Amino acid sequence: MNYGSHGKLLRINLTHGTIESETFDESFYRLYPGGKALAAYLLLREVKPGCNPLGPANALILANGLLTGAPISTATRFTAAARSPLTGGYGESEAGGFWGPELRLAGWEGIIVTGRAEHPVYIAIRDDRVAIRDARHLWGREPEEAQATIREELVDRLTRVLQIGRGGENLVRYAALTNELRHFNGRAGMGAVMGAKNLKAIAVRGSGRYAAIAHDPQAIAEIGRRLAKQAKEHPQSWDLQEKGTPGLVSGLNAAGILPTRNFHQGAFDGVDQVRWEVYEKELLTARRSCYACAVRCKREVEVHDRYDVSSSYGGPEYEAIGGFGPNCGVDDLQAVAKANELCGRYTLDAISTGSAIAFAMECFEHGLIGPQDTDGLDLRFGNAAAMVKAVEWIGERRGIGDLLAEGVKRAAEVIGGDARYFAMHVKGQELPMHDPRGKVGVGLAYAISEVGAEHLSAYHDPAIANPNSITFKGAMPLGITEPLPARDLSPQKVAYYYKLENWSSAGKAIGFCYFGPAPRSFISAADTVAAVRAATGWDWTVEDLLRVGERATNLARVFIVREGFSRTDDVLPERLFQPLENGALQGVALSHADFEAAMTELYRLKGWDSVTATPTRERLEALDIGWAADLI
Repeated sequence: MNYGSHGKLLRINLTHGTIESETFDESFYRLYPGGKALAAYLLLREVKPGCNPLGPANALILANGLLTGAPISTATRFTAAARSPLTGGYGESEAGGFWGPELRLAGWEGIIVTGRAEHPVYIAIRDDRVAIRDARHLWGREPEEAQATIREELVDRLTRVLQIGRGGENLVRYAALTNELRHFNGRAGMGAVMGAKNLKAIAVRGSGRYAAIAHDPQAIAEIGRRLAKQAKEHPQSWDLQEKGTPGLVSGLNAAGILPTRNFHQGAFDGVDQVRWEVYEKELLTARRSCYACAVRCKREVEVHDRYDVSSSYGGPEYEAIGGFGPNCGVDDLQAVAKANELCGRYTLDAISTGSAIAFAMECFEHGLIGPQDTDGLDLRFGNAAAMVKAVEWIGERRGIGDLLAEGVKRAAEVIGGDARYFAMHVKGQELPMHDPRGKVGVGLAYAISEVGAEHLSAYHDPAIANPNSITFKGAMPLGITEPLPARDLSPQKVAYYYKLENWSSAGKAIGFCYFGPAPRSFISAADTVAAVRAATGWDWTVEDLLRVGERATNLARVFIVREGFSRTDDVLPERLFQPLENGALQGVALSHADFEAAMTELYRLKGWDSVTATPTRERLEALDIGWAADLI
C-alpha cells in the first residue's frame, strides 16, 4: 500500500567510495516521517558523541519532508543536518527550491553521507543509478560555473545541483548549501561539513512521479489546485508574492524592532533608502518561485551602477537586508544586494555573515580591533564599501575575515575584553534580524532552540496578538484561544509558544515552507491534515502532527544534551536585557527574572528537567522514543 514514501535511503561513504541503499517500513515512517524528524533520528544513530564536526566521522543528512515533491504550494523543503561546526551541537537547516522534489522523483527519501574523499568529488544521481565522480576541476569555481559544468557532463540541463562555493571549501563555520544558485540551507554550517568531506556537489535527476507513491493521488491533485487558488487570494501569501520578505523592513522599523547597529537600536535613520519601494524601483527584475509553488516569494535583482550585481543568485531577502543594512548601519541598498550576491557566490549564511560584520564594526569603533587588524579597512558602522569587502574576506578567509569566519563567539574569545558583549549569538549561532524585546516569544525560540538562535522555531508573537486577524484565526485550531500582546510573557504565552513550536517543527517534518501553513499563511490546519491523509492514508489529526513535531524537537534536544549542552546554554545575549536606544520601543528591555521564569515554565510543559533542561525518560517514552533516554 502506498503511504507517500519510497521507503529508501541512500548511504554513501566517501572514504571507501561505497554506495548502498537502506529501506524502512511504514511503521518507521509514522514515527519519523521525513524532514527534521527523520534527520534528527538519523543523526543520533550515525554520529558518535564528541565527533569532530569537520572530521570524516560526522554525517551529513539530507532528508525530504513527508510532502516534499507533492504538487502542493510550499511543499518543497528538505532538511540538511549534521553536528554543527559553528556550535558543536545539533546543526540543521531547511531549504526549498527544486533539489528536494527532484530527489523524491528519483526515488529517495534522504541521503546519508559519511567519510571524506581523498580529493574533491561530486555525487551524480539518476534514479537508481548513483556514481561518485571526480570534481577536482570544479573545486574553487563559483556555483554558477560549477552547475553549468555538471549539467554538461551529465548531459541534462534539468539536473538539480546542490553544492558549495569557496566558503564551504574554505570551511567557513557558517557556510551554506545552495541549490539552483538561489535556494539555501543557510544556517549551522552545513556547507563547511560538505567542504570538509571534499564533496563539491550532489546532482540529482529523477524520472518518477509523486502520484506513484501517494495513497490518493487524485485527492493530492485536488488539494494542490485548491491551495494554489487560495495562495492567490490570501492576504498574507498575496503580500509575499507582491513584495516578498523585503516588505517587512518598514513595518519592523515602525514597530521599533528593526535590529540596527548590532542590536543597539530598533529603528534605522536610513530606513527610507532600504525599504521595499526602493528595492522595487532600483533592484527588482523578476519574481521567482520554488517547485510547484504559487506564492512566488523569491526576488531576483540585477544592478550595474555603484555595484555590479548578477541576477543569477536571486536577490536579498529580509534577513540579508536587515543584516547588511540597518544592523551594519548601511543605507546603500545596492551595497546590500552586492553583499547578498557574494554570500551566494561563496555560499555563506547571510544571517551569520551580516552579524559577524556588525560585531566587527562595534569592536572597531570601541578600539578592540584597529586598522592594523583589518589591513587598513575602516570597518565602522555605515561604511558600505568596507561591509562588502568584509564579505569577500570572510569567504576567502583573508585577514580579519579569517577570524570572522569562525563565528562571533569564537572571534570574541580571541579578541577578548568587552568583545563578548558585542557577540550577538546563542550557543554560538548568530541572531537573526528579529528583536525579542518586541517579540518575546522569539526570545524563547532563540534561547531554547537546539541549533542556537533560530527565528523559524515557532511562529512570531504578532500572529496571535489581534483576535480579528487572519493569523489569529488560523492559529485557533492549534489551541490558541485568546489574543496576547507581542510583549506578554505570561504562562499563557509560554503555553502558546509550546504549541506553536511543535507546529513549526511538524511543518519541517512535513516539508512545508514557513510561508505555507497557518497561522503564518494560507494553508489551514485542516488543509494540512487533509494533505497528509491523502499522501499517506493515515487517519491523522492536528494532535498527531503536533506530536510528530514534538518528537523531532526532543530528538534534537537529546543530541545536544549528549554533546554537553544544558540550561546554562539556553541564554540570550546580555544586550537584549538592556533598553533599546531609539524607536517606538525606546527604553524597553527584557527582564531577566521574567524571562527565566518563562523558561522554567517552558521546560515544565515540555517535560524536561528544569535544572538541566534534559528531556525526561517519561516524556521520551510518551513520545515513543524511550530508546533516546539511554543516550543521555
